[in-house]
Amino acid sequence: MALPVSAAAAVYGWVHWYLAGPSSPPTAVAVAGGVLLVAGACAAYVVRVGGTGGFFGVLFLAVGLLLTVTAADQATARAEVATCVVGAVHTTVQASYGEGGPPEKTVYRLELRCPGGYPAELKDDRPLAAVGEEIAVAYDPQRRVSPAPEGGSSPWRAALWALVLLAAGTEIARRCAPGPDVTAGA
Repeated sequence: MALPVSAAAAVYGWVHWYLAGPSSPPTAVAVAGGVLLVAGACAAYVVRVGGTGGFFGVLFLAVGLLLTVTAADQATARAEVATCVVGAVHTTVQASYGEGGPPEKTVYRLELRCPGGYPAELKDDRPLAAVGEEIAVAYDPQRRVSPAPEGGSSPWRAALWALVLLAAGTEIARRCAPGPDVTAGA
């Protein structure tokens, strides 16, 4: 069944066009189109496979397609790099409440002085640079996604998990999809 691979290629192409294309659609149109692609692929999968296998397979397909979106975002979203000087570093501690909750988290917000004035700030959960130091910042010139440290996000982890889940969905479809009726011509 080629549906998971075809759906992943379509979703990746759609997200890449939105994030890197010179004539990309408005965000609302891009999100709506992406939702329709994912929902359409999932509906086609359920119709084709059906049963319990179809239920679990469509879960793998949906998560695999969302990971494909993540991989495309991380691969194409921040096309420009600027070398910026850190003007100030502000830290904020986000408390955790409740028993067994996650530990406190410290967020570092760097005020930046970059050529052209953008990006103006960078947030991360680790200290990236001290005041006065230079830092390479990857950013989207059309400002659709937040800036990030250069090399800070790699698409490989999301792409690998997407591949694993899409392969699992394909295998479930191969095993559970109804075959042709061999008694129909008898």
